[in-house]
Amino acid sequence: MSANTEINAYLTFKLDEELFAINVSQVLEILEMKPITKVPGAPDFMRGVINLRGNILPVVDARTKFKMQPADATIDTCIVVLSIQTDKDPLLVGAVVDAVQMVIDLPKEQILPPVSIGAAYREDFVTGIGKVDDEFVMILNIDKVFSAEEALAGLEH
Repeated sequence: MSANTEINAYLTFKLDEELFAINVSQVLEILEMKPITKVPGAPDFMRGVINLRGNILPVVDARTKFKMQPADATIDTCIVVLSIQTDKDPLLVGAVVDAVQMVIDLPKEQILPPVSIGAAYREDFVTGIGKVDDEFVMILNIDKVFSAEEALAGLEH
């Protein structure tokens, strides 16, 4: 695969009743929910940190990040480990989601530009909208949603 070949595969996940997708090139792994150590003074969306094979992994609550009501963890709740692009090295961040769904192929021509009419999310968070069966899926720009500055800010407190 050449360096400029885009991957059109996306991991879909649920938050509340909404379907979101992240390009699989930025998903490293999916972890079962585990105890998260709180970081005093961290922003609301920062759940805390976990130990990931000897490394500290900041964990963000995706529901809080999208201004959704908090929900109790279920058997489907998990942590998606993401690689966020920074000016230097990629940064790993965990995102707590309600349920991972599946990996879908979504060619670029099937992705519509995001609509900003009364959108509940910041415009730069969503790169486009696709369709899976009869359901719309919001494709996220995780470099913006889970920015390195915010993840690091959560650790500095």
